[in-house]
Amino acid sequence: MHSAKHTDAYRILEHPSDIGIEARGPSLARAFEESARGFMSVILDPTLVESRESMEIALRGSDQAQLLVKWLSEILYLYDGRGFVCAEFRISRLGKTYLNATVGGEPFTPSKHRTHLDVKAVTYHQLRIQENQEGALVRVYLDI
Repeated sequence: MHSAKHTDAYRILEHPSDIGIEARGPSLARAFEESARGFMSVILDPTLVESRESMEIALRGSDQAQLLVKWLSEILYLYDGRGFVCAEFRISRLGKTYLNATVGGEPFTPSKHRTHLDVKAVTYHQLRIQENQEGALVRVYLDI
């Protein structure tokens, strides 16, 4: 197994049939944004994506765990279902049951965007959300 990719804000946790993302930030909203950056880095090389268009995302969920799964699932849907790759993630509002964000990116171009892994779904398996005075951490696993 090759060494896991990581930055200070997120790291990739590898497993045979799934892959995890652990993301940190000074706030929960920032940790959610970093989880999206990590998520895109699993799918393709995010350095090749330009933020040429933006889209608004508004989600509701029963709790923040569901919001995290829905947030990453929406980004997966934009990629898989609409052929739009995201490069920028800005969460404007994050509450216990709602999330409002703007994502920036561009249409997927196979010759430009080199893909890594095919993500099937975002799971609740070992999902973790933690927030305290030092900041926030989220962990989520993806089916690949």
